[in-house]
Amino acid sequence: MSRPGNAQRARKLTPRGAATRARIVTAAAELMYVKGVNATTLDDVRAASNTSKSQLYNHFPDKEELVRAVVAARAAQILERERGSLERLKTFRGLVRWRDALVQRNALRNGAHGCVLGSLASELADQDDQARTTLAESFVEWEGLLAAGLRRMRDSGVLKPDADPERLATGLLAAVQGGYLLAETAHDIAPMEIALDMALDHVRSYLTA
Repeated sequence: MSRPGNAQRARKLTPRGAATRARIVTAAAELMYVKGVNATTLDDVRAASNTSKSQLYNHFPDKEELVRAVVAARAAQILERERGSLERLKTFRGLVRWRDALVQRNALRNGAHGCVLGSLASELADQDDQARTTLAESFVEWEGLLAAGLRRMRDSGVLKPDADPERLATGLLAAVQGGYLLAETAHDIAPMEIALDMALDHVRSYLTA
């Protein structure tokens, strides 16, 4: 008989159990962001979440399941944030505000640790196909949010008819991820600002006025 997956167990949780599970995932997410997935042990997570071994293994019998829960939680957080910024995007000024929010948020850490999703992807893409798929789908949705906003800008006449929303969105997201990586290695936000500003300059070249 196959063991029940995390989703099945989660549906049966009491409110107290759900709170414990959420606490474990939150602690693991923070540790894996700062230390890296491979360097974070279940003992680290147990200590950081103030849970017993029995509590931890009741919710996550192995690290693989915990990592997948972290990936799903992080993806949901990032996409919720990006939807709030991009679902109503229809002006170049709105795109600049989106850029500024990303830079300012990363500046609080002096660029350290990089993008939450990008950092997970760099470690897990060749290790866990399920996690890789979740991350890939998340990047596709993020890029789609950008493309939809750019399409609204083109359709309303803000951008020229020959602007390609999908290509522009790919360039913007690549600038975000590359900027995060350079800022992380330098512990300096400047490379991220430069990468995003150059991508925005390309979008600006399609403005009608």
